[in-house]
Amino acid sequence: MSKKVGILVGSLRKDSYTKFIAKEAAKLFPSDVNVEFVEVAHLPFFNQDFEDPATAPESHTAFRKQIEGLDGFIFATPEYNRSYTPSLKNALDIASRPYGSSKWNGKPFAILSVSPGAIGGFGANHHLRQVLMFLNMNPVQQPEAYIGNVTELIDDQGKLKADTVAFLQSIVDALVQKL
Repeated sequence: MSKKVGILVGSLRKDSYTKFIAKEAAKLFPSDVNVEFVEVAHLPFFNQDFEDPATAPESHTAFRKQIEGLDGFIFATPEYNRSYTPSLKNALDIASRPYGSSKWNGKPFAILSVSPGAIGGFGANHHLRQVLMFLNMNPVQQPEAYIGNVTELIDDQGKLKADTVAFLQSIVDALVQKL
C-alpha cells in the first residue's frame, strides 16, 4: 500500500522561497509515496467553540479529515520573529483539537526552515519542533534542515543547486524510512 505525505507551507507569500524549496523536496519522493500540498491559508482562525462538530466551519472539518488521511508530513516554514508562521500554528491547533483526538498523533515529520539569512530559520525550526513534539509526533532527528542563504542556493536559471538537492534528498529519505 502506498503512503501519503502532506506538505504544509507556512509562507503565504506568492514568490516564497519556502514554497520553492518545498516544491523541490516534493519532487524527490519515491513513486510509491503520494505527496500532496496541504493548504492552510484559507483556514479561519482556531476558536475553541469550533471543537463542537455542530459549530465547526466546514473548512476545519475537511482539514481534520485530510490530516487524518496522511501518513507523514513536511512542515516548511520561514522564520518570523524567531518563530514559525501564524498560518502553521493555526493549522496545528485546528487538527489537534478537540483534546484527545489529535489528527497529528504519532505521525512522522520533517521540518524545512528556510531563510535568506545565514542561520536558516533556526529559531522557527526549534520552536515548531517543540510544538510538534508536544503533539506526540515522530520527528526526523537527522539531518536537521536549516536552509539558510537560500538566495545563494538557486542558480541563474532558477534551479536549485545540486548539493542542495542532495541535502533535500537525504531529508526526504529519512522521512520515508519513518512512514
